[in-house]
Amino acid sequence: MSLLEALLVQRGLWVYWAIITLMMIGLYGVIARDHLVKKVMGLNVFQSSAILLYVAIGKVRGGTAAILLEGEENVLYSNPLPHVLMLTAIVVGIATTALALALTVRIQEAYGTLEEDELARLRVREDEEEAALDPHPFDPPGEPEDVEYPEVKVGGGAGGAGV
Repeated sequence: MSLLEALLVQRGLWVYWAIITLMMIGLYGVIARDHLVKKVMGLNVFQSSAILLYVAIGKVRGGTAAILLEGEENVLYSNPLPHVLMLTAIVVGIATTALALALTVRIQEAYGTLEEDELARLRVREDEEEAALDPHPFDPPGEPEDVEYPEVKVGGGAGGAGV
């Protein structure tokens, strides 16, 4: 028996290696891809691996569901809390995915592409066009540039030492 077999098969650690592999695939999908739908898919794979990790941690070998049995003593129970929390995480993940896909549909309608680099180029082009139309973007509209403001005196109040 090799060391690899001892670590993976004998001790049941192969599940954690599979989870880590899924996690890295999802992280790669989020970081390395430019297409927004592929990023959402990578995020889903990453989320699924996190859910599997918590479920794997919550499993007790030889444990049973946390239901009290009459007449039974010294029963080993699995902790149900990680499983319940992951049900909530699944619902949140579905909502996040739905929102992300709805945003990608709107981006596709507005810009005609879902590629991140093309969207950045389009945004820079829009900023340049906007700057060309308005040379002073921070000036309030309709206010002339040569306005004289009244002088304000500070200090000298009753009993105060002027500022």
